[in-house]
Amino acid sequence: MTPRIVPTPFAPPGTPGAGKPRRVSPEVLDAILPGPGRDRLAAGEALVVTTGQQPGLFTGPMYTIYKALSAIGLAARLERERRIPVVPVFWVAGDDHDFQEANHATVLNAAGEPTRILLRERPAEGPAWPLMRESCGPEIVPALDQLRTTTPDSEFKEAVLAWLLAAYRPEVSLADAFARALHALLGARGLAVLRPYEASAKRVMTPWLLRGLELTLPDGLSPVLLEASLGRDRLRPDGGGFVTRRSGERFDRAALERIAAESPDRLSPNVLLRPVVEAALLPTVAYLAGPGELQYLPEAGPLYQALGVVPQTPVPRWSGLLVEGRVDRVSDKHHLQMGDFAGPPGALEARVVREQLPPEVALALDALRREMTDAYSRLAAGVARLDATLERTVESARNAALAGTHDIEKRLVAALKRANEALVGQLTRARASLYPDGVPQERVLTYASMGIRYGPPLLTALEDEVARWATTS
Repeated sequence: MTPRIVPTPFAPPGTPGAGKPRRVSPEVLDAILPGPGRDRLAAGEALVVTTGQQPGLFTGPMYTIYKALSAIGLAARLERERRIPVVPVFWVAGDDHDFQEANHATVLNAAGEPTRILLRERPAEGPAWPLMRESCGPEIVPALDQLRTTTPDSEFKEAVLAWLLAAYRPEVSLADAFARALHALLGARGLAVLRPYEASAKRVMTPWLLRGLELTLPDGLSPVLLEASLGRDRLRPDGGGFVTRRSGERFDRAALERIAAESPDRLSPNVLLRPVVEAALLPTVAYLAGPGELQYLPEAGPLYQALGVVPQTPVPRWSGLLVEGRVDRVSDKHHLQMGDFAGPPGALEARVVREQLPPEVALALDALRREMTDAYSRLAAGVARLDATLERTVESARNAALAGTHDIEKRLVAALKRANEALVGQLTRARASLYPDGVPQERVLTYASMGIRYGPPLLTALEDEVARWATTS
């Protein structure tokens, strides 16, 4: 049985702007993995709904899949309404160099506890190579083995492992492995997976990046990054040339133009320039993004204007919680809402257990605190008339006395926790499923964790739920 899907939308998708259908260049098409999405783009003029994400191990957190499904659902709706081809496109940000975000995945183990699978670490002082240059390496074999041994057995497990094993191979880059896995999962549903770091796409992108060198952001840096001796690096305009922020290397305009002609893969847009380049390369009508992206996207406005690119409509992606049956059972039994599980570890367990204190004990503690507070208030008033300097002494004594009652309560709750170990475990595992480490499930757990438990019916249910969201305005 699939988990219950609880939508937690940031906002409805609304109605994107009209957009202007056009053909996608053959060079960009060459960077899209073969499938129905690319075929439809190659057939003629179309619009696209784009989204994207930096690569992650085993496709990264679940919100990556939610972004892709949001693009699929919104594209289908716009195609019905406008009666022109609208294709969902996923921009794989393989130029990104944040290895610390891409080198791990979190799953729920057989006991329902969050477990982090780490590929490897990158030395903090080492070159910040883009993920298109970071191979999965031999470490991917034990990472896949850990996924196998950590997660519970199910009828779907071998299929999920085979899916990831086909994509995440030692010789394949993290960017390509991510792209292949995403394509294998959603390509048949019409998603066009674009690898913009491929040479063909970079050649089309290069003129826009060279024009981007003429722009300077409020932080004094260029929106164009260069791969130099310390990896991908920001460029700072300096005396008619540019200096890399980390390595301190200097490049004049002619040198950057030569790099663009000979090694275009070394140049890439930053997070503000990327959607601008995206809109220049693709007939984008809507850009699906998470809340963080939507916050900084307005800062890209001057870049659109300077480069003469018509902005696409920003649209918040779908968001939701997968509520497993075991979580529903424990929440129903103790009259809990999903938000109750969002607090710090141990807080909910203490609250629920505290409610099991014998009524006479709870009433006695409350009465004792009220009486102490009232008595100390009367004492403080009398002391103030005699010697105002002693008021703080009385206040400290009151706080110490009240702290004593709280200490008694803590010890009682600790005893109840020990006596109700099964209940505490149920609450802890429920919180780990919904808010692992106090963070929303979609931002921590990888799709494979739930895919192993619930298989293809889960993906179908998610697609249907996101499609319903896509029809709202």
